[in-house]
Amino acid sequence: MPPLNYGSQVKMTRADILEGRGKNPTEARRKPLQARALKRHEQILDITAELLEKVGVDDLTTILIARSLSISVGSLYHYFPNKVAILYALSQRWLDEITLALDDIDATLVDNENLQAFTEHCTDRLLMVYRRQRGILHLVQAMFSIPELRELDEAHDKFMINRFAKMFTRLGFELDRRELQRIARVYLELIHAISIEIIGEKGMRASRTTDDLKFMAYSLLSRYHTS
Repeated sequence: MPPLNYGSQVKMTRADILEGRGKNPTEARRKPLQARALKRHEQILDITAELLEKVGVDDLTTILIARSLSISVGSLYHYFPNKVAILYALSQRWLDEITLALDDIDATLVDNENLQAFTEHCTDRLLMVYRRQRGILHLVQAMFSIPELRELDEAHDKFMINRFAKMFTRLGFELDRRELQRIARVYLELIHAISIEIIGEKGMRASRTTDDLKFMAYSLLSRYHTS
């Protein structure tokens, strides 16, 4: 997703990267298969999201995560070799939720559907994913600042752009592939940037900004819609 201005980049120490002892620093040590291990894996990600909301990326440590879970750092390392790996898994989980949202939007899309109905449904469904993710502002910061996470984010951006471009074709856009993808990228950047603003707002302010996002999304797509 598009880089926003979050100030200085997050600095990861050499120890953060090498803690994986030769393995991919973003790779979890243990692939959870049993219910108990899967539950612990998800608990680690949940508490990391909560801590991100409270302390931010720079002050987040594996010691703090382990202490919040009432487990030893050694037990935490059975699942993840370092902070980067935990943030990577948390980012992957959030992007997976966005993929599920795209699946839902695609599944309910009717060929040549009313453009306004599409933009409203698409905005609401994606905004739901942003709102559900705790610590999203700091997670997005990490995804922009940490190279391993940025690669994951960029790959998912390409996936989303291709998905949107195919949806636009079903909506009746008669444009070549490159132009569809260009519009899809602008559409993605618009939704991402304004959604980040919305989740930092409350009450009527958030509601009005949501309406503004829907209006901007519709205005963008209607400019190129050919039917």
